[in-house]
Amino acid sequence: MSATASRRIAPAAAGWGAAVAAVALLGGLATDTSSDWYESLERPSWQPPGALFGPVWTVLYVLLAISAALAWRDVRGPRRRLVLGLYAANLAMNLGWSVIFFRLHAPWAALADIVGLLASIVALIVLVRRHNTAASNALVPYAVWVTFATALTAAIALEN
Repeated sequence: MSATASRRIAPAAAGWGAAVAAVALLGGLATDTSSDWYESLERPSWQPPGALFGPVWTVLYVLLAISAALAWRDVRGPRRRLVLGLYAANLAMNLGWSVIFFRLHAPWAALADIVGLLASIVALIVLVRRHNTAASNALVPYAVWVTFATALTAAIALEN
C-alpha cells in the first residue's frame, strides 16, 4: 500500500476502530453472567466456558474493524452507502443482542436480533467480496461464531 493510500485509510481505520471498541465496551457493560436471571436459565451442555467469550470477541472485533476500514477505502459508487450503512447496522444489532438478552431478559427477542445480525454479516461478505477479498474474508470467522451464537441463543430460548 502506498503512503498516500495509507494516509487515506488511517482516519477511517481509527473511526471504525473507535466505533467497534465502543460497541465492545457497551456490550461488555450490558452483559451480566452473574445475575440471578442468567444463573436461573437452562443452558445447553455445549455452551462454551465463559472465559472463551472475551478472547474470541476481541479477535472478531479487530477483524470487523479492519474489514470496515478496508471496505470504506475500496467500495465505491452506489454500493458504498449500502455497505457502510450495513456495517453500522451490524454494530447496532451486535450491541442490541447484549442489551436485549442480558438487560431486557428477552431470549426470543435476542434470537430475532441475532438472526438479523447474522444476515447482515452474510450480506457484507457477499457485497464486499468483489471490492476487497481480504475485507470479505475477515468477516468469515465472525459469521461462523455468530452462527454458533445463534444456535446457542435458540437453544436457550427454547429451554426457557
